[in-house]
Formats: sequence, C-alpha cells, structure tokens
Amino acid sequence: MMSTHSHEPQTLEQSPHHASATPTRLCAADKDSNRADREDNRSSPQRNLVEFLCICIACVLCYYNSTQCGLVFDDISAIRDNKDLRPSTPLRNVFLNDFWGTPMHKEQSHKSYRPLTVLTFRLNYLLHALHPFGYHFVNLLLHIVVCLLFRRVCRQLLRQCASACSKPNTCAFVAALLFAVHPVHTEAVTGVVGRAELLSSICFLCAFLSYAHATSQATPRRTNWPALCLGFGVCLLASMLCKEQGITVAGICVVYELFVVQQLRPLHLFQFVLRLFEEQPPAKAAAAAPAASTHARRWSSLLWKRLVFIGCITVALLVARVYVMGSQLPIFTRFDNPASAEATPVRQLTYAYLIYLNCWLLICPSLLCCDWTMGTVPVLEGFGDTRNLATLCTFLGLAALAIKACVTRNLPQSRLLLMCLGWLVLPFLPASNLFFPVGFVVAERILYMPSMGYCLLVAYGYQQFHERLRGHLARMVKALLVLLLLSHALKTYQRNWDWRSEYTLFMSGIHVNQRNAKLYNNVGHALENEAQYEEALLYFQQAVHIQQDDIGAHINVGRTYNNLKLYKEAEQAYMRAKSLFPQAKPGVSYHARIAPNYLNVFINLANLIAKNQTRLEEADHLYRQAISMRSDYVQAYINRGDILMKLNRTAQAQEVYEQALLYDSDNADIYYNLGVVFLEQGKSQQAHVYFNKAIELYPQHEQALLNSAILLQERGGEEARQLSRARLYQVLTMDAGNEKVYFNLGMLAMDESSFEEAEQFFKRAIHLKSDFRSALFNLALLLADIKRPLDAVPYLNQLIRHHPAHVKGLILLGDIYINQMKDLDAAEKCYRSILQYEPHNTQGLHNLCVVFVERKRLAKAAVCLQFAQQLAPGEDYISRHLQIVKARLQKINKLPDTSPERQLAYEDYDPYEFQPAQEPRHPVHTRS
Repeated sequence: MMSTHSHEPQTLEQSPHHASATPTRLCAADKDSNRADREDNRSSPQRNLVEFLCICIACVLCYYNSTQCGLVFDDISAIRDNKDLRPSTPLRNVFLNDFWGTPMHKEQSHKSYRPLTVLTFRLNYLLHALHPFGYHFVNLLLHIVVCLLFRRVCRQLLRQCASACSKPNTCAFVAALLFAVHPVHTEAVTGVVGRAELLSSICFLCAFLSYAHATSQATPRRTNWPALCLGFGVCLLASMLCKEQGITVAGICVVYELFVVQQLRPLHLFQFVLRLFEEQPPAKAAAAAPAASTHARRWSSLLWKRLVFIGCITVALLVARVYVMGSQLPIFTRFDNPASAEATPVRQLTYAYLIYLNCWLLICPSLLCCDWTMGTVPVLEGFGDTRNLATLCTFLGLAALAIKACVTRNLPQSRLLLMCLGWLVLPFLPASNLFFPVGFVVAERILYMPSMGYCLLVAYGYQQFHERLRGHLARMVKALLVLLLLSHALKTYQRNWDWRSEYTLFMSGIHVNQRNAKLYNNVGHALENEAQYEEALLYFQQAVHIQQDDIGAHINVGRTYNNLKLYKEAEQAYMRAKSLFPQAKPGVSYHARIAPNYLNVFINLANLIAKNQTRLEEADHLYRQAISMRSDYVQAYINRGDILMKLNRTAQAQEVYEQALLYDSDNADIYYNLGVVFLEQGKSQQAHVYFNKAIELYPQHEQALLNSAILLQERGGEEARQLSRARLYQVLTMDAGNEKVYFNLGMLAMDESSFEEAEQFFKRAIHLKSDFRSALFNLALLLADIKRPLDAVPYLNQLIRHHPAHVKGLILLGDIYINQMKDLDAAEKCYRSILQYEPHNTQGLHNLCVVFVERKRLAKAAVCLQFAQQLAPGEDYISRHLQIVKARLQKINKLPDTSPERQLAYEDYDPYEFQPAQEPRHPVHTRS
C-alpha cells in the first residue's frame, strides 16, 4: 500500500526565518491575524449560519425579479409546446423522447436525453399548468442549492490543501458568493430550460462529494466501495440524465484522486509514462530503486482499482447514451454553427477563438446575448486574422496556470490549481467542438459548471493577494472584490429583466450584435404573436437583408404578407425561398438533406394557393414535391390529404393518411383525419374507431372528442349518451367558448326530454355565435314544441336575418304567423321567400295555398293546390285539400257574380300564376 508525504513539500517551501530556532516576537497585529486565521479554519455554527444566509440573500436579491418573467425562447418548445408535460401523456414518453418532446429515434431529434429534468417540468405543470412563476421560482431555489453545495465542495478542497490557503472558509465563501451573483448564469437560472444545468450541477456536486467521502484521506488504505458504487454511481447517472454535461464529473474525480487523494505531482505522471517507453540500464535501475519504490507505492493497486471503477462506469454510461441516441449525432444546419461547415484551418481557428470568447464572458460579462448563432461571430479568415491574438493570449494564460501548477514546489497550491483548471476545462469539453460539432456557437448556460472552477480560482487569487499585501493595498484588494460582487449582482438583476418577454429578450440581443439574422426573425415572431404584422415585417425583411440565403427568413416574410392579406407579395416571397433549395443538375445525381422547417415553404405556399379553388391541383403538386424531398415529412402528408378531401378524392386521401402512419404511428391528427375520411364516406362506425384512437393517443384532442361525441349521440342509448356528455364537458374544460359543444349538449338534453336544460345550452351557443344556424332553429323548434311559439319568433327572425334561405325556419315561422299570430301577410311573405329559393318546394307551396284559403281567395287557392298536386302527386293531404277547396268553390259559383262572397273568392285570381316552367322547344332535324 502507499504512504503519503504531505510534509515533504512544506519543508522545502519553508523560508529562512521560519526555519530558524531563534524565537521571533509577534506584534499585536500579527497575533490578531493569527487568531483570525485559526478562527477561519474552525467552522463555527454561527459563522456557517451567517454565510448560509448571505448566499441565500444574494441569490434572492439577484434573481427575485426573474419570477416575474414569462416563458420565452427555448421555454416555448420545451414547456409550452411539449406534450410530454401534460398529465394525459403516458409517463413512459418522458423516457422515450428527447428534452423537447421529440422521439429520440427521429432525425429531427436534438438527441438531448434529459428525462429527470422533464419530470420536474411535468411536476410544475401538474401544480400550476403553464403559469411561469412556479417554473422560475423552482429555478431560483435550485440555484441556491447549487451555491450552497459549491461552498461545501470548496471548503473541502481548500481544507485538503490547507497550506495553500490560510483562510479556507473565507475563500470558499467568496467563491460561492461570486458564483451566486455572476451574470453569465442568468440564462441558466432565469431561462427555465436552464434547469437542466441546475439539476445536473446539483447531482454533479453530490457525485463529487460522494467520491470524496468514499475515498477520504482519513482512511487512505481502503475504499468505501458501497458508498462509492451507490452514492457516486447514482449521482453520476442522475447528473447525466439531467444534462449530458454531467458525465464530466468523472474526469474531475480522476484529477481529485491523482493530485489530492494520492498527492501526486504532474511530473510523477510524466515520469511514469516515460518509464513505459524507456529501458534503463541495470546500474541506473539499481540506483533509482529507492525512488522507483516510492513512486510505485503511489501507483498502488488501490489507485488502479479506483481509476478502473471510474473508467468502467463512465464507459458504460457513454455506451448507454450512444444507444439511446440510436448511434446518431443530431443534425444541425450551418446557420446553427457556421464554423462547422468551413474547411481546415478556418474551422479549427474559429473553434479556438470561441474558447477565448467563453473565457471573456466569465471575466467580463458585460455583453450577454441569448443567441450567438448565424453571423454573430464571423468565422476567422485564416492565420492572418487579428483575432488569433486573442486566442493565443487565452491559451498562453491557461498554459501559464498549468505550468505553475506543475512546477511549483508548493504541493497544496499545485493541487488546488489543478483542481481549478480541471473544473474549468473538463465540463466545457462537450461544448468545445473538440469531439463533435455542437448546435450553437456560444451558449452562456453551458458555462454554469465551468464557472465553478473560475470562481474558485478568483477567490483563491484574492486570498493570496490579501495575505501578501498589507495596509492600504489590502483594503484596496478587498474594496475591488466588493466592487466586483456588487457590479456582477447589479448586472445580473438588470439582465433578468431582458427575459420578461420574447420581445425584450431578442431586442436585448440585437443591441449586443446586429449580425445575427435569427435575432431579427425572433423579434418579428414576437411582434407577429401580438398581431403587429407591419412591424414584424420590417424585422423579417432586415433578417433577409443580413442573411440573404436564409430560407426561414424568406418564409417569415411570406407568412407576414399573407397575414396582411397581400397574397401576391406572399407568393413571391415563398417562391424566393423555394429557389434557395439545392437545384438538380441534368445528368447529375445528388442527395441533399433538407431541414424539415425549411420544407415549410411548400406547406405555406400550397396553403396560400389552395385558397383559390381553381388551384387545388397546383397545391397538391407542391405537397407531392415536399414529400419527394423528404419521404418522412408527415405534415406534408396531412396537408395533402386535406387537399384531396376538397377534391372529393376520399379514397386517395385515405391512402395518403395511411402512408403517413408508416412514419408517425403515434400522431393523433392522422387518426382523426382518417376518421373524417370515413365520415365523408358514410362509414360512421369506422370513423368512430379512428376518433377513439386519436383520443387514446392524445386525450385532449378537441376535434376528435367533439366528433366522437356527436357520433355517440347519434348512436343512442343511455351509455352512449353518458360518454358523449363526458367528452363534451372535457372539451369545455379546454375551450369554454366552443359554441358547438353547447349546441350538442342541448341536443343531448332534448333527447332526454330535459327541455329547460336544452334551452339554456342553445341560448349559450347563440350567445357565443349569434348566427349559429342549427342552434337558432333547434331552439325555436324546441320553444314551439313546448307551446311557447311566441318566444320562438325572435330566434326565427334572427335565423332568417343571417340565413335568408333557411327553408325550415321560414316554414316554422310562417306556421306561427298563421296559427298563433293570425298574421297572414307575414306568413305569405315567409312562404313566398321559400318559393323564391326553392320554386318546387311542396310544403312551402302548400302552406301558401292555405294562406289563400284563410283569406277566402278560393280560386287562387285552387290553382295553387293544383300546381302543388302536380309537383307531389303522391301526397294525399294535398289532394284532399284540393277537393275541399273545389267543393266550396262550386257552391260559390252558384251565387250571383255581384255577391261579395264570390267576388272575394275570385280576387287576384290569375289562372297562369302557378304554372310549371315550360321546357324550351328544340327544332327537329330530319335527314334529307
């Protein structure tokens, strides 16, 4: 087993006056300083409580205004539009889909597997749905927890490197306080999706503490394997399931094991590697035996066991992560990370320059931006680009720290510097483009973990300066630290307000850089959501001006023109976007991968064209073109099916929807559309099955719930009516202003003879939609049936005002005028209106004849009834009424011509008034 040599480096570092045996008299100030150092090294409950409260208060003061912000930017996709958060979605979907709710196996997936983070979002949604306060409040609490855990980790590291810092508690407190207020953390704390960083950091720090506890220096000869396997292993897995970056804690633990637990120097590692490739002469080998045995003790079996354990668990988690991703990297466009599309050496130089930018954001976080993609950071032009000097200075600075840590004879200081560098560099590696290109240029929230190493490094540097300086200089260093903390806190508080809304967030980004077309697009989207289309158009056009080859910007311009009803301009904008797609060359075959969001140009253009019924075939061609470019573009299938339905090609529409199911078998909209197809074909039973499938996949699918409720109502039966009512009320919970739901509830009430309840439902539907045709007529019919015909008249008049050709409404209104109100003129007007729209309407014609009878104009009534009989010879009631009128007319004909009764009977009599339209006669052609 190995032995530790913690006192050897300290002996080498002793200065002459410390080594002298002559006692030195200490002044009062030195005594006070030594007493303060001893008190700092001791952890009193009072001091812990004060530091605990200071950190909590600092976090609250900096971030309390973040709870007043909304859900913006990535929060929209991860929370508002993520169906995995809904209680109705099966919980297993959280473990099958990525962070944004897209199935991991799909090409569109970002491959960000963070189920534990999504579970916390789901819990938030369960408690308060989409109200932003709860999401931001939880983020604030998590940030406080991270700061307190970070303080504990710093204290442990500093105490293990005791001689490196005389006041480890103060140094840890300063590091935690700086971490709590650093402005670069606003994206991780105020942006709700930053919860992935917060949760991962908590598990990250717990994993490190678990490892430190299991390999405590108090027991250097043995390992607490149960604590290491359970504590460290579980925390490492949890950190990785919160965000992928958490896997880097394994590297931190390796650095900790080598340089803190085993107290190795970096030079020992170099010598060990050299011995693997060199063969020493026997004499030299014998002379070097004592030194070799010392080093060998350091490389004991215990160290190898721990390193192998870390390596195995890390490799196992990485293999599992690759398996979950389907062995595929996410696909990003060149706009997400422009350097990734460049050639060598421009790509490498730009990636190196981005390291400088990230370091600068930690050192001077004055210009913060929510989005650094597209043209925000222009790619370097080559080795002659002056920005290479900034990159060189950054690497020289990091190299100087590394060299200092390697060559210093102060072993505790070396340990601390190595841990700071490890914590600064290792968590940043996944985002450095070193192993694979990432989907961003700079992302401030990924600096949340690396900033821990930076904050500890700054706190340690402050402590070193404060110890070596005296008097005014020491006070000046302390004042500079206070000024740094205050300026960072004020900047953080101010930066939080940028996240109030999408408009304020993206406008703050535009103020930082004007080369990012995506920011202008996002400002336009924010204005578009507020229906400020003219203002939005200006920002979309500016985006096109900045990035002329951005298909998405042209699509935004076209959509805004469409919203402004400038259809010609909209079509031109869509055509310009379409022209930016790769063009096929004659005789040259190629394969291009098109981003699905770019294919929206085909959807938008086809939807615009489809407004003209004469261009439906053209719209269908566009959908087919989109499908030919991406066979798995499900939205194109859905929209094409709608077009085919308009073209009355229901069988073909059915084929299209069924083909879409091959690519997305869990899409509730496709099953709903198939139900509509079968409904159009008169197959209500099959339609009901597909509506139920849509509801099974998405229990909140409003249209499927409504249509299935109607089919259940038509089926009849107590059980069907109860299920129908339950589904209608479910729709009301999602859309209380849906007039169709109230109408169908009214129809259900009528089926159950609950007339008062039906009346209230119909009136509610009419209140929501004053021209609701079916609700107006059925309410009037209900009132007439329950002997309240006069109450029905206003609703019938409202119905005729909005729908003048509503025949049944006119007949019912005419009947009320005749039978209840005795207003023959109004009744005649109703029936003549019917004949105006439907000249051969038998019922309207018969009722008009009855009006003539009531007026005792029997001659006119007889002609009217004769015409009605010709139209409907099989209607007995018309023949019977005609015979009655003829009999009465015969009696009247026996009266003198001057008698009033006979004159009234023949008033306005026109034997040709009611005659069928004569068929046009065609000449007969004979063969000569």
